[in-house]
Amino acid sequence: MFLKDPDAIIDYAIDWAGGYLAGQTIAASAWSVAPAGPAAPTVLAAVIDGGRTVATLAGGTAGTVCRVTNRVTFSDGRSDERSLTLRIDAR
Repeated sequence: MFLKDPDAIIDYAIDWAGGYLAGQTIAASAWSVAPAGPAAPTVLAAVIDGGRTVATLAGGTAGTVCRVTNRVTFSDGRSDERSLTLRIDAR
């Protein structure tokens, strides 16, 4: 579980290179937060950085627990997703 302060604007990254890419590249990346709503953090930006995908998250209401999911499509057409559990907590 990852902690995020409601006032923090911070990057979260997933490294897909280990065991996944094997000569492939990340062709597309999409981030989502569930459950969505006013208490959830917002994805401000998302980038593909070589074998990593990075999302910049902002906001969220203290006490909220959510799942941040990254779904990628590789250059060979395969796809996968990974999720992070995020708890919003004033630090």
